Amino acid sequence: MTLKTLLLGAGTALALSGMAHAETITIATVNNGDMIRMQKLTDEFTKANPDIQLEWVTLEENVLRERVTTDIATKGGQYDVMTIGTYEVPIWAKQGWLLPLDNLGADYDVDDLLPAIRGGLSMDGKLYAAPFYGESSMVMYRKDLMEKAGLTMPDAPTWDFIADAARKMTNRDEGINGICLRGKAGWGENMAFLTAMSNSFGARWFDENWKPQFDQPEWKNTLDFYVKLMNDAGPQGASSNGFNENLALFQQGKCGMWIDATVAASFVSNPKDSTVADKVGYALAPDNGLGKRGNWLWAWTLAIPAGSQKADAAEKFIAWATSKAYLELVASKEGWANVPPGTRTSLYENPEYQKAAPFAKMTLDSINSADPTKPTVKPVPYVGVQFVAIPEFQGLGTTVGQLFSAALAGQMSVDDALAQAQDVATREMTRGGYIK
Repeated sequence: MTLKTLLLGAGTALALSGMAHAETITIATVNNGDMIRMQKLTDEFTKANPDIQLEWVTLEENVLRERVTTDIATKGGQYDVMTIGTYEVPIWAKQGWLLPLDNLGADYDVDDLLPAIRGGLSMDGKLYAAPFYGESSMVMYRKDLMEKAGLTMPDAPTWDFIADAARKMTNRDEGINGICLRGKAGWGENMAFLTAMSNSFGARWFDENWKPQFDQPEWKNTLDFYVKLMNDAGPQGASSNGFNENLALFQQGKCGMWIDATVAASFVSNPKDSTVADKVGYALAPDNGLGKRGNWLWAWTLAIPAGSQKADAAEKFIAWATSKAYLELVASKEGWANVPPGTRTSLYENPEYQKAAPFAKMTLDSINSADPTKPTVKPVPYVGVQFVAIPEFQGLGTTVGQLFSAALAGQMSVDDALAQAQDVATREMTRGGYIK
């Protein structure tokens, strides 16, 4: 072999090793506004970390859940960073499917994470996912339409007040629906809303012995109230509407009220996107005087599946995307009102944020008022406000969601939907060994 060949071979090897040094991490995420914004800002990350390239897989919420669950359960290894929620984190950490995040960097300040959010993402004192944004749910409403209806929204309304206001604010001739609520089937779509709502009606998924409770009057009252209200004051085709669809309707001025994620507040109050930005008011999620409000607790988080071969690069990215510095970056580009909310104590103590975000206090009060360990009026054997933290819930919640969506669409009666929900839940819980 000639010296020239050796040198050429060595040069090729060096070039290849240089190329191999730039790692590509694949990030699966949801198509929500805050995540879309993050993707636009990631040049800042790749500039600071030229050895890490990012590949995005952005999906609608139900599709994302299906894909990442299949991938992690089958050890597919398609993704290095997954966007998952407070439902998956404790279950998957227990299964050994997630890597602990114990190297987020000296300036990350884990203790600054809101206790309610951090608690739901930890196991045995270790953090298994970092919150990108945290949320509860609350009422967002049109102050001008409320005034026109001759009403004043209380800070802590009842469901009866909401129903009365929604019917009075509805103006079909002008295309205004008094209320927009989730109807799209999915355990994290309509069932997130309806489960949280049912808590305030005294309902629960299961009693202390894991017996399903859809045959009880509290669930009948919840679903009856919801279907009648949506028929009287909701938009057409509501059974197809999830978070993003209702957000678009509200921003276009077609909803008098919307009860949904607190994270939506920055979108409905942003004059760039919302035609009603200067007319929005906020209130706590409604109750029925039973001691529980109809609000949930959730965080979209970034986690590393145990199968990732690029854990160090993945953790670097997660540390960047969920840091205090990232919040400052968004504030510098988009203003403080648009930073991802609900994750850090320091954000809610920041006078600039308080001034820019009129919804800040209501968001924090909503997050703090949700108790995943005691979510219902009557005692239950499970943890979770708008979900039940057991592996079976993902499939079961979606099946029940399809039944309730069909009741909303008028394809079956409320009684039939509840009877079928009771049957399917009993079958699933028996199969899972929860009930004999």
